[in-house]
Amino acid sequence: MLIKTLGRVDYAATLEAMRAFTDTRTPDTPDELWLCEFDPVYTQGLAGQADHVLAPGGIPVIQTNRGGQVTYHGPGQVVAYPLIDLRRLGIYVKEYVFRLETAVIQTLEGVGVTGHRVAGAPGIYVRLDDPGAHAALSMPPDPADPFKGLGKVAALGIKVSRHCTYHGVALNVAMDLKPFYGINPCGYAGLATVDLATLGVFTDWATVARRFGERLDAQLSP
Repeated sequence: MLIKTLGRVDYAATLEAMRAFTDTRTPDTPDELWLCEFDPVYTQGLAGQADHVLAPGGIPVIQTNRGGQVTYHGPGQVVAYPLIDLRRLGIYVKEYVFRLETAVIQTLEGVGVTGHRVAGAPGIYVRLDDPGAHAALSMPPDPADPFKGLGKVAALGIKVSRHCTYHGVALNVAMDLKPFYGINPCGYAGLATVDLATLGVFTDWATVARRFGERLDAQLSP
C-alpha cells in the first residue's frame, strides 16, 4: 500500500480527491493510505441530524457521503483515509471496520494507552480514570449512560463504493477540544472526547501519523 503523508490540507478538496480516486480506479490500481490534518471543520455523515450541531461558532459544517453522524476535525488530529479494494483484500465491511479499530488500538498501545470498543458505537474509547487499564469493559454497559467513565479518542466513518473504501478514521493527538462541545459527537449527547495530551501522552502529529500509518498498513495489506 502506498502511504501518502499529506499533512495540513483543505478538507473539501481532499474529499473531492478521494471521490475522484475511487471513481476512476480500476482492479489494478494500487491501494493508498492518506494521512491528513485539517483546519477546523465539522463534517456530517449520511445519518447526520441537524440538531446534533449545537453551536458551530463559525466553524464550517460540510455534508459528506460517509456513514455516521457529525464529528469534528481540527489541528492536532491524525485523519487516516485508507483507499482500499476490499474485494482484492478478500474481506467484507465488518472485517474492515474491525481492522481499522485494531490499528487504532495498536497505535494507542504503543504509547501506554488501552483502547476499547463499545458495541454498536464505532470508534475507540478509553477509561478516563485509568487510560492504561487492561481490564475489559464491564458488560452490559449502563443502559442510562453507555459511555459512563469513557472518553472517545478516535472516530470512524467510512464509505464503500464498488467494493472500494474511502473516508476513514480520525485519532486525536493534541487538539483544542472545545469545538467538540459544539456538537453531539457522533450523535451522542454528552459524549466526552479526549486526545492523547489529555491522557498524559505528549507526542507530536508526525510521530503518531507514522505509527498509525504503519499499523494500518499491517492490517490492510494482503
